[in-house]
Amino acid sequence: MSDYSAQNIQVLKGLEAVRLRPSMYIGSVGIEGLHQLVFEVIDNSIDEALQGFCDTVTVVLEPDDIVRVEDNGRGIPVDIHPDEQISALELVMTTLHAGGKFDKKSYKVSGGLHGVGVSVVNALSQWCEATVYTGNAVYIQRYKLGIPETSITKIGTTDKRGTTIRFKADSTIFETITPHFDTLSNRLRELAFLNKGLSIDIRDERLEEPKVNQFCFEGGLKSFIEYLNKGKTVLHAEPIVINSIHDNVEVECAIQYNDSYNEVIFTFVNNINTRNGGTHLIGFKMALNRCINEFFKNSKLAKKLEEFLSNEDIREGLTAILSLKIPEPQFEGQTKPKLGNPEVKTIVETVIGDYLGNYFDRNPQVIASILEKLLLAARARIAARQAREATRRKSLMDSIGLPAKLADCTEKDPALSELFIVEGDSAGGSAKMGRNRYNQAILSLFGKMLNVEKTRLEKVISNEKLQPVIASIGGGAGVDFDIAKVRYHKVIIMADADVDGSHIRTLLLTFFYRYMTALIEQGYVYLAMPPLYKISYEKKIFYVYDDAEKDRIIKESGHNSEKIAVQRYKGLGEMNPEQLWNTTMDPSQRNIVQIYLDDAVEAERIFSTLMGSDVSPRRAFIEENALSVSNLDV
Repeated sequence: MSDYSAQNIQVLKGLEAVRLRPSMYIGSVGIEGLHQLVFEVIDNSIDEALQGFCDTVTVVLEPDDIVRVEDNGRGIPVDIHPDEQISALELVMTTLHAGGKFDKKSYKVSGGLHGVGVSVVNALSQWCEATVYTGNAVYIQRYKLGIPETSITKIGTTDKRGTTIRFKADSTIFETITPHFDTLSNRLRELAFLNKGLSIDIRDERLEEPKVNQFCFEGGLKSFIEYLNKGKTVLHAEPIVINSIHDNVEVECAIQYNDSYNEVIFTFVNNINTRNGGTHLIGFKMALNRCINEFFKNSKLAKKLEEFLSNEDIREGLTAILSLKIPEPQFEGQTKPKLGNPEVKTIVETVIGDYLGNYFDRNPQVIASILEKLLLAARARIAARQAREATRRKSLMDSIGLPAKLADCTEKDPALSELFIVEGDSAGGSAKMGRNRYNQAILSLFGKMLNVEKTRLEKVISNEKLQPVIASIGGGAGVDFDIAKVRYHKVIIMADADVDGSHIRTLLLTFFYRYMTALIEQGYVYLAMPPLYKISYEKKIFYVYDDAEKDRIIKESGHNSEKIAVQRYKGLGEMNPEQLWNTTMDPSQRNIVQIYLDDAVEAERIFSTLMGSDVSPRRAFIEENALSVSNLDV
């Protein structure tokens, strides 16, 4: 270290930096990063659609984990670049920050503003192949680990136009190179909603019988809102749809209220899902709050409430999609989760506020039904506040402050602490005796808890089954939830491996999703995977987690069934503390599944369908998926 000179300075050339630090460019090398590769290619096709040059995009998952993305856009240029003296195709495929999206001539708006998309895909692929249909000819170039294997070659003539990118992700970089059909489908459905009339297909050819999803929505955001509100009782039949261009920013928005107790707002900029919001979301909320409160103050309902409607009240039961097209968006980070343009707040606030004011003037019955709903929300909020204050007063008088059912750990660092939420006193007793008291806390629950999808916050925080969960985790609930105050960074749901256990897991996950969303977003929620069977023979013991594994062990034992003891665990309470530790709690041996929020749009729809008040969509879901069930405990 004492000899530090110019020879210690390393220069990474070409795409070497991408291969050395892939997570800097695609977020991770897990399944999310793999999917990001696919989306980087798709985004280029969508950008062609935004300019009006493409109306069809096809994604194909081929055997051997090969991905193919086709579009009928203009095709990547293949002529020689005047400065670099190589084909434009080779330039964009092998050079970071090379593309047609910087000068605003070829692309007025674009999601791929960093100019690294397809070159990063090329860099992180075992091999990649680009085929371009342009000028009545077909051109192809193939790359290996980001480096051209061949020069660009004309291989025929055609009437087609567009670009096809085929690639196989590099297994030495990614944890998995097998993309998920459903995850990709959900994103493609989202893109089809955001781009009215664009046809997007995805086909899984890895299956013996190929699986195909086709998406095309002429209704655009109106169709998107109707999709999200399917199965909910809406307060006004037609969504409010806004479309306006102001200072070169296109603002598109769809709004519809329903009778649920949750708000659902999704925001997009140039088709990019801005999950962390930004200035456009701030402008939207300010416009909505000001407009709704103005109508509320001038209504007869104002006399029934001693205070104004809060932001929380105004967004109860709201489903909204906000989609912007911006020539020069300022995103935070490569994955673009948040918009930073300060001028956009004023633009959105003006467009949304003016339109809603005029709309409600013309449709008094719509605003009346919304205000009735929001009055109930305000009363519930006040009741919830009173319940929280009562809980705080009670805990001040309580010297312990934590639930009696909680056996806490001695470790105080949340990052090192685990909370097992255990179904039943019997299993809870075994878990308490078998745990590592240093960093494993046990909270025993009894019976099934409240389905929070069907109730408001004041009933949630006063519910005797949920109060211990809220108090033990320590971050509060609802809009007051503070992830920084959470006492455990692993919250592990440990329930029986049967139908009742699945129900309890689902109820808890619904609660976490609705009232502690950040707990899931931060990756703090897990499911324990207790064994289904204990198999014994010749003083050997195996704990088995599914029927296939059970059959394999029995077959490999070489014994007939009389010499093998097979115990089917009906519940966690049947295990003694040592067995529970060895199979389900010991970090060196256990199986736990991390819960993460992969697709917020689909998560919202599934929770509403399966846990909401309307029975008909749940029945339809069961009928549609009944034959796919592989583990049903009857």
